Amino acid sequence: MQNMGAELAYQELEATMEQKGVWILSLILILGLGALADDKKAPPECRCHGDPKARVNCGPPGITPQQCRDAGCCFSSEVAGVPWCFAPSPPKYKKVCPSEVKVRKNCGYPGISAAACEERGCCFESRPPAVPWCFFHVEVAEEC
Repeated sequence: MQNMGAELAYQELEATMEQKGVWILSLILILGLGALADDKKAPPECRCHGDPKARVNCGPPGITPQQCRDAGCCFSSEVAGVPWCFAPSPPKYKKVCPSEVKVRKNCGYPGISAAACEERGCCFESRPPAVPWCFFHVEVAEEC
């Protein structure tokens, strides 16, 4: 009898572990699929203008405007014979002097003058102390 009780307890434990395994695998699958969705957002409207003949297709035939935008693409059905769901134009970048001290990357040497720094094509700001005063530009995407 005692063996039978131990075997029954083992079977119950095994069933419980199997259920937990199924739940864990389900959770991993759900989280993985959520990560694949990638939360793309619609591009700014200004990146959706340009020559309609130069459009690069971004979705299958019959895609809805919302599905297209959810995929990070532009949608316009105003011109026949060209893709209505299309890739946005690439963002334009500009060089700026970083205002955040933590992102400064040294472009000079201790004691460099503003003129010598600017001759190198770099930014110069003599404050605060103990950080690079001559530092590289950073590229940022231009807003529309």
